[in-house]
Amino acid sequence: MALDRRDLLRGGVGIGAAAAFGAGTPAVADSEVVQGLKQPPRMAAAYSGTPIEHFRQARRLLIDNDNLLGPRHAIAAVREHIEKIKSLRQDTKGADRHDLMELQTQYAEFASWLYQDMGDFGSAEFWLDRAFQWSHTVGDGDLTSYVMARKAQLAGEMRDLVDVVDLAEAAQRMARPRSRLAAVARTYESYGHALRGESSDSERAIDDVRNSLDRVSSDATPWGVWLNEQYLDVHRAQGLEVLGKHAQAAEVFTRAIEALPAGYHRDRGVYLARAAVAHAGAGSPEEAAAVGLQALAVARDTGSGRIMRELVNLDKTLVPWQRQPEVSAFRENFDAVLAHES
Repeated sequence: MALDRRDLLRGGVGIGAAAAFGAGTPAVADSEVVQGLKQPPRMAAAYSGTPIEHFRQARRLLIDNDNLLGPRHAIAAVREHIEKIKSLRQDTKGADRHDLMELQTQYAEFASWLYQDMGDFGSAEFWLDRAFQWSHTVGDGDLTSYVMARKAQLAGEMRDLVDVVDLAEAAQRMARPRSRLAAVARTYESYGHALRGESSDSERAIDDVRNSLDRVSSDATPWGVWLNEQYLDVHRAQGLEVLGKHAQAAEVFTRAIEALPAGYHRDRGVYLARAAVAHAGAGSPEEAAAVGLQALAVARDTGSGRIMRELVNLDKTLVPWQRQPEVSAFRENFDAVLAHES
């Protein structure tokens, strides 16, 4: 049965996820790999250093690749590496076995992030569940707290009004008191309150995190090191947008985008797309269309479903101004990208 690309996008599926339709669920795909193929043995001696360092370095490179090129270029490698790590664990003992399990957990969380950016929330939840389960095997409290915070973030992106605040509060209870991970979870709680229309609670949570930044900056955990003023601004702007404070949201998004470091190509596109939606909501169609065109260029580079989902909203919001030249240019280019991806 033919699937209409616009219908997929309007249903919340990104370019990358739409391109992967028919690939099967993560559970089915993994089962087929294990049962249908004879896997060659994985030998630690095959690696120039240690297998653990090899896969750590690979994960760092894949993260950089994701920032620049988007999720669809990284997901196959991440899934393959998870299977390789599982295979290596069969013949490994002691500290190395523990470290491989930790890496497997980290790869699962990264797989969830990639699927989340593609707009495939079912697969994102699947891999976060695996990461949460495996993190308990590792016994790393910070890692488990981080995965729980990510569950809250994913619930927020899915606009789950029931679970997002509860998950964020659970992550804070699991985190070390006054730690960076507690602040990360409080950030996601802020957006959850905004989704519920709880403006004061949302602002209070953001202010609490902002006041803690100096204290948590020295936290030794490797998780959440990106928590800074710009990250908070982005989440505050998201909250303002869903609360209907469009002009204020656009202003805060713009400030955060200007301060974003080089190399965050895909994330810049996400923030541009959300800023464009805020401009449209504030009644500034020319600015919305101009910023939307910038976001569209990043979407074309990366296949980010998060960007495309925002641009679908922008496309619909701009309909009343469709005869304006700037708006017409955006909508024509948007249609061209959809046609190309189809």
